[in-house]
Amino acid sequence: MSQWLWLLGKILILTRVAASVNFHHHHYEDLVQALFDVQGACPYVTRLYSIGRSVQGRHLYVLEFSDYPGIHEPMEPEFKYVANMHGNEVLGRELLIQLAEFLCEEYRHGNQRITQLIHDTRIHLLPSMNPDGYEVAAAQSQGVLGYLTGRNNANGVDLNRNFPDLNTIMYYNEKHGGANHHIPLPDNWRSQVEPETLAVIQWMKNYNFVLSANLHGGAVVANYPYDKAQVQRSRNNWPRMDTPTPDDTLFQKLAKAYSYAHGWMHQGFSCGDIFPGGITNGASWYSLSKGMQDFNYIHTNCFEITLELSCNKFPPQEELEREWLANREALITYLEESHQGIKGLVLDENNNKLAGAVISVQGIGHDVTSGEHGDYFRLLLPGTYDVTASTDGYQPQTVTVTVGPAGPSVVNFQLRESTADHTPAPKVSDKGSHSKGLHKKVVPRAAPEDRTQLDGS
Repeated sequence: MSQWLWLLGKILILTRVAASVNFHHHHYEDLVQALFDVQGACPYVTRLYSIGRSVQGRHLYVLEFSDYPGIHEPMEPEFKYVANMHGNEVLGRELLIQLAEFLCEEYRHGNQRITQLIHDTRIHLLPSMNPDGYEVAAAQSQGVLGYLTGRNNANGVDLNRNFPDLNTIMYYNEKHGGANHHIPLPDNWRSQVEPETLAVIQWMKNYNFVLSANLHGGAVVANYPYDKAQVQRSRNNWPRMDTPTPDDTLFQKLAKAYSYAHGWMHQGFSCGDIFPGGITNGASWYSLSKGMQDFNYIHTNCFEITLELSCNKFPPQEELEREWLANREALITYLEESHQGIKGLVLDENNNKLAGAVISVQGIGHDVTSGEHGDYFRLLLPGTYDVTASTDGYQPQTVTVTVGPAGPSVVNFQLRESTADHTPAPKVSDKGSHSKGLHKKVVPRAAPEDRTQLDGS
């Protein structure tokens, strides 16, 4: 009897979701109205804001979900989804509209999993980074869609080839020594980027994002950094060669989190390509310079992957419901990945918050920093790590932490001010050993009970 009730519950939930979501393509005015409708239906957990305007003056609207919208809560990760960077790749745009409606409706119906996600995560959805390009693509007849029509912005620029190229500096530093994170921008960077790119870069600077995904079309695969190859080759030149980040194993896990929760991405057969497990290193597939994915990792604290979601860049309207059902669980599962690894506060002896403190993990040559509220987030796989917090004018502190699979371990640092007789130890590289002067061990919290699924089961 209980099994029949469980099955009936799933059917009712799916019916409710299908009825509430509008499965059609949204022009700019329709998209804006859909976002305002969600904000009106869930006013206490949403905020609609614009990060800037496109070349033709359309707003780049972001819909935020949080139990305290508009406020960063210390120790709560910031997450973003970005879609429609290429104007003719439209499925991600529709999925984010549908995701917004779904989050709102499930929150209103008391779905435990969604409620916890919104209470514990600050979620930002940018359905269209290139609204001008979309209008060009959407003006075509469905029967004669040009493969590249509408891809670029109104100035004819590919926005995913428009971010400052910091990979060359990073690759040099990996070989010869130097900064392994937050590589600075060139002095003239503003004059080299498009209005949409500028708006997104400023957005990244204003929010301490932890995890992100960029939604594209033209294949079905989860693509992870680096996108730019250290050894250049043509797209069809075999064998493929990865250009891994220091967090390569973690990125593979993040990509698989989406791929295996997707309806068929994990099967690995995509639009004439074969991707084992439905994932690929970006540079192994083809090398891409000045992309947003690598820029996130090299210039900010954010880990981003690129999700290629459909062979057809502009799928017909009748396919949208099937695509939503294939991606719904994956979109939520990937969001939940922002709650892995370690997080905590970096304070001084008087409990003042220290912004910009460097968090280093021994053996991983990529650091992150604490935000303006003194909180930091470091995504990590389960395991035991030596983690060091350091900042100018203070003695570094190292702890040993064991990370489990059930949510992040909380590791707070309290740094002592340096004195004239004590020169602070330099930040340790991934090949060095950490100071053990202030050393403690942290163990993970116990695993919670099984999470409630999207359908409430």
